[in-house]
Amino acid sequence: MTVVIDNTPEKRARHPEKQKNADSPILRKPRWIRAKAPGSPVYAETRAIVKENNLVTVCEEAACPNIGECWSQKHATFMIMGETCTRACAFCNVATGVPLPLDGKEPAHVADAVAKLGLRHVVITSVDRDDIDDGGAAHFADTINAIRAASPDTTIEILTPDFLRKDGALEVVVEARPDVFNHNLETVPRLYLSIRPGARYFHSLNLLQRVKQLDPTIFTKSGIMVGLGEARDEVMQVMDDMRSADIDFITIGQYLQPTRKHAAIDRFVTPDEFDGMATVARSKGFLMVSATPLTRSSHHADEDFEKLKSARAAQQK
Repeated sequence: MTVVIDNTPEKRARHPEKQKNADSPILRKPRWIRAKAPGSPVYAETRAIVKENNLVTVCEEAACPNIGECWSQKHATFMIMGETCTRACAFCNVATGVPLPLDGKEPAHVADAVAKLGLRHVVITSVDRDDIDDGGAAHFADTINAIRAASPDTTIEILTPDFLRKDGALEVVVEARPDVFNHNLETVPRLYLSIRPGARYFHSLNLLQRVKQLDPTIFTKSGIMVGLGEARDEVMQVMDDMRSADIDFITIGQYLQPTRKHAAIDRFVTPDEFDGMATVARSKGFLMVSATPLTRSSHHADEDFEKLKSARAAQQK
């Protein structure tokens, strides 16, 4: 018998590596997790500019719950280097597979969209590109430089992959001098094998520490999700590890399960618990802390950048 497999984009599974996973129940969200549905005129305008420039946003690809709020304020996080990731993290909604070649015109398209939106602060992230010799570091640098040329007053925050086994890649990105360098640790070390199997906890930590060593003026930022089965003392240890790496800004948010094939939610962390984690994080010396159920890496990034600058200035007095 001959079996014909339909591999058209419409039929191909978004997460082929997860299809063998047993279904896990999608828990009903508690009352404190509520996000506004998109639909405002400004939301539509932002969406039109994104589509006009053939851009990908992590807001859409990762099914961010804050898209309605952010796009209604002309805030968008652009995802460069395509929409297909070479990794298969258990929590992530970005499609997994073999990516297309890089688009050399993409940095200019991103810069044009930033200028059209009139952004004061922009966040640039990407899929993992383990298939490229430098992991896409030069493409990040080109995008930063293109934005600087098109919008000199726009501050730039990047949320990068870990550049694992890509010697020299980090230096290329740092040399382009983003204002904020973000790389998320995502979870506690014990859960890496099941949640973030393609990454290494201490490599990610060292990546951020190396940014500070290369250029102490760049703000560093990292985040974790809770509700995956981590213990409180493990979260406290991650905070200590981040401070040892001189990370300025920590974000902590609730993990929300994208599909039944993704990692299951262990529990919904209460707002009071988030407040407690924020208090502890501030006591450990972070310049900025964002810890709420709906906190995401780039949520309120423009406002947070201003607070970061103020906090550093106050610290240096």
